[in-house]
Amino acid sequence: MRNIVAIPLLALAVILQSAIVSQLTLLAGYADLILVLLAAWALQEGVTTAFHWAFLASIMVSFTSHLPWFIYFFSYAGTAFLALLLQRRVWETPLLAMFSVTFLGTLLMHLTTYAYLRLTGDPLPFGDSMGLITLPSLLLNMLLAIPLFGVMRDLARWVFPSMEEI
Repeated sequence: MRNIVAIPLLALAVILQSAIVSQLTLLAGYADLILVLLAAWALQEGVTTAFHWAFLASIMVSFTSHLPWFIYFFSYAGTAFLALLLQRRVWETPLLAMFSVTFLGTLLMHLTTYAYLRLTGDPLPFGDSMGLITLPSLLLNMLLAIPLFGVMRDLARWVFPSMEEI
């Protein structure tokens, strides 16, 4: 029952992403609120539903995007997997892990999208797409990482309370 919090939270995040966040651009890049939210959720201690959230988010985002759902699922699940790996290894500095997962997840998302668009016949120059889309998106995602990490930490403590709080 406590995992049902994912549906309204991800729905709200998808609405915010499509209505507001995507309009705030830097050069041609914009922040990926869903990716940063998933990274922040997967890095929280006690969270076991990161892949469920990644699948649900990929389905929800694919309704508002022209890309197929498996591009989002591969990128979001890869980001959740990276977060789970780093959660076990970098436990003393969670904000460093958040920045690392955000960086790698953004690169994974943009490289996957670039590969798909290249295979379908979109002639995008790699240097231009990295310089005009990926790097500005990376900067905006890093700026979102700090407040979203705090919000997700509070939500994870509410959803998965520790034994001392019970």
